[in-house]
Amino acid sequence: MDAFTAGLLQRIKTTEHDLTRARETGDDFLADVEQSELEDLHRLAAEHGVEIGATSV
Repeated sequence: MDAFTAGLLQRIKTTEHDLTRARETGDDFLADVEQSELEDLHRLAAEHGVEIGATSV
């Protein structure tokens, strides 16, 4: 796995974790921000053929 793929997958994992935490604490604004970030990361992964698996929220 190259550095780009590893970094992207780590960013997705971190963003998923942050999104879950925002939802659990009821921070709707942060949840919206994290959801948008996650969507952007998924788009980037798709554009570069990076498989993200079933770990996404």
